[in-house]
Amino acid sequence: MEEKEKTFFGNKVVPVEEKKRLVEGVFTSVAAKYDLMNDLMSMGIHRFWKRFVADRSGLRKGDWAIDVCGGTADIAILLARLVGEEGKVVVYDINMDMLEYGRDKCIDRGLLRNVAYVQGDAEEISFPDNTFRVATVGFGIRNVGRLEKALREMHRVIRPGGKVMCLEFSHPRSSLLSRLYDLYSFKVIPEIGEVVTGNRDAYTYLVESIRRFPDQEELKRIMESVGLYRVKYYNLFNGIAALHVGYKV
Repeated sequence: MEEKEKTFFGNKVVPVEEKKRLVEGVFTSVAAKYDLMNDLMSMGIHRFWKRFVADRSGLRKGDWAIDVCGGTADIAILLARLVGEEGKVVVYDINMDMLEYGRDKCIDRGLLRNVAYVQGDAEEISFPDNTFRVATVGFGIRNVGRLEKALREMHRVIRPGGKVMCLEFSHPRSSLLSRLYDLYSFKVIPEIGEVVTGNRDAYTYLVESIRRFPDQEELKRIMESVGLYRVKYYNLFNGIAALHVGYKV
């Protein structure tokens, strides 16, 4: 019998397909409180990081962009304002509950014509080659089973000269900050998650998934390995998060 491909779900080793089911369960359980938890966990700083992505996207009126693992549409909303009604932003996520919250948020903000919502797997993006000028992913790529495959798909669907932008929690540059961040992450965040969402395990997984994610240089190397070039990264808040940007030839 052929052995199933394995990956990490937090600190547990599981089959890749099993991780998809487990991640689906995590986000279904927290979708209603996802935005509130992000604000509480980061004290609102995640909003500045997402604006940093939009500011460096280079998008103009009429452009098309896709936000992979787009969830509740925070980044998509910022991009939609850049591309205007002549352009299009696709919120692409495997979890329908997250997409529905994102759709409601966009409607509340009057974004009715230039945002589309597509349920799908980041490892098999359901758009043709060279469709978008920019592909973004914010705090979602660590939840996929095959990181390289998802990045390769993002590379595939952007047009030549376009860019892939990956915003993700990373590894602090300061050893002192790293120790304090670990203490906060493993002791405080699961407690907040339990109080706000009733699901401590979901936020224990999210913290573990951050620690398992490649550091800045390793993610840069992986992005280069799938065909992206001129890959660079910006450390945010001393590397607690990082934005990686790469281009398609």
